[in-house]
Amino acid sequence: MLEKLFKLKQNQTSLKQEAIAGLTTFMTMAYIIFVNPMMLADAGMDHGAVFVATCLAAAVGCIVMGIMANYPIALAPGMGLNAFFTYTVVGEMGYSWETALGAVFLSGICFLILSLVRIREWIVNSIPMSLRIGIAAGIGLFLALIGLKSAGIVVASSATLVTMGDITAFPAVMAVLGFFLIIAMVQRGMKSAVILSILIITGLGLIFGDVQYKGIVSMPPSVAPTFMAMDLSQVFEVTMLSVVFAFLFVDLFDTSGTLVAVAQRGGFLDEKGRLPRLNRALTADSLATIAGAAFGTSTTTSYIESTAGVSAGGRTGLTAVVVGLLFILALFLSPLAGMIPTYATAGTLFYVAILMMSGLVHVEWEDLTEAAPVVVVCILMPLTFSIATGIALGIISYAAIKLLTGRFNDLNIGVIVLAAMFIAKFIYG
Repeated sequence: MLEKLFKLKQNQTSLKQEAIAGLTTFMTMAYIIFVNPMMLADAGMDHGAVFVATCLAAAVGCIVMGIMANYPIALAPGMGLNAFFTYTVVGEMGYSWETALGAVFLSGICFLILSLVRIREWIVNSIPMSLRIGIAAGIGLFLALIGLKSAGIVVASSATLVTMGDITAFPAVMAVLGFFLIIAMVQRGMKSAVILSILIITGLGLIFGDVQYKGIVSMPPSVAPTFMAMDLSQVFEVTMLSVVFAFLFVDLFDTSGTLVAVAQRGGFLDEKGRLPRLNRALTADSLATIAGAAFGTSTTTSYIESTAGVSAGGRTGLTAVVVGLLFILALFLSPLAGMIPTYATAGTLFYVAILMMSGLVHVEWEDLTEAAPVVVVCILMPLTFSIATGIALGIISYAAIKLLTGRFNDLNIGVIVLAAMFIAKFIYG
């Protein structure tokens, strides 16, 4: 049955090779089961329920991706999107987390429709590559700021807006140590560097009495507090439609970029550089977002950490299915998830920021009309503490700069329409 479903011989792989690849991918991305509940709890959501929702959303996404598209690509609630959910939609805009879940659910429906009717290519191609790179890097800086804030390394200041906190305080020291451990272990080729760093820092918190032991394994907590809790009554308001668009927009480009990157690493692209079964992969991704919103978590998306499994020999969807099954087993680790202190994940956020900023090397820095909008996105996204605002200002900047410099041919109808919509949003609220 496995041979018929995943074509193992045709892809020159085996059950053992796919299982090892799946375990490798899981170990590189398992940090999300600790980070996501902690981040969404800041939005007022139940920590235990979000932990379960995170595991279930990841499991569904991985298994659907593996069976439907037969690619070794794993999915889970996305970093950056969870920050946008908590700190922008709920924190800054003042919506309830139930309404934010409704926006995630609707964005998943829109993503599914775009995948089925095959107009995704037009949307992706309408956004310049420089802006796509800038958006990813801006989200990385945003995550870095959240990590520094949660560790107390960066604090508010009435005189200078922000300043350095007490760098010698225990949380700050542990956060810095966690970051250094991740970099050292990654550089040494350790696939489970992130999750090991989180566990080591948590262990040190236990030793020094800053963390209370709650156990390791137990039955999963109830998902009832968040299950089917999304509120759709406000998602069609003008301001919320921009939120839905932002969820869709970021997920769309994050997924597209991840699929291409993993496909290049695994040699899955055809002779024309295209990814076979792309629509199946995108459909699986959108279904995972819909399921995740129903369970009670922010947008579920494809993970770049899948390249670790591909590097370990993963060639088929069986790798993704293995990852999904491991996320189901992770449901029984809720006591451990509840013990993880915020400073144990701060280094992880900073490390993810490094990964997301690496694409800046591909920006045409000698062309100011391309480089300037990238800097606008990167700087204003963290400083306005809003992913949506950063995206909007970046697109407006790109259109305005191209028009003022006479580079009309660099613009397309998609950028012009988006810029006009965002300008109207800022003017009329």
